[in-house]
Amino acid sequence: MLSKQVLALEEVKKIAAAAEAEAKSKNWTVTIAVVDDGGQLVWLQRMDGVAPISVEMAQAKARTAALGRRETKIYEDMINNGRFSFMSAPVLEGMIEGGVPIMADGQCLGAVGVSGVRSAEDVQIAKAGIAALGL
Repeated sequence: MLSKQVLALEEVKKIAAAAEAEAKSKNWTVTIAVVDDGGQLVWLQRMDGVAPISVEMAQAKARTAALGRRETKIYEDMINNGRFSFMSAPVLEGMIEGGVPIMADGQCLGAVGVSGVRSAEDVQIAKAGIAALGL
């Protein structure tokens, strides 16, 4: 039987707190979504003043990063470089920069999706959250 690591709620809270701290340090308002390795929502945090659509975007980015086991920017780049047929990939909706998988020992534990500021800034916030785990 195989064994796998999973995110505990305490770890998810650390990720969210560190991501929020990064956003606040830059005066950015965002939505932060953390999902498990199957793309299921574990944490959602919408900061005051962020556009309502950011809730859907953050969740979609996180889910896509978890299911694909890669940053969502990879999908965005593929599409922007002419592989338009990839837009029909089943289940994947958040194929825009801002979703980052949480990887440990070659396993995907889940992902963080952020939406509300520029895409590269969304990634900065997501990675700050993941860094709180020492990964």
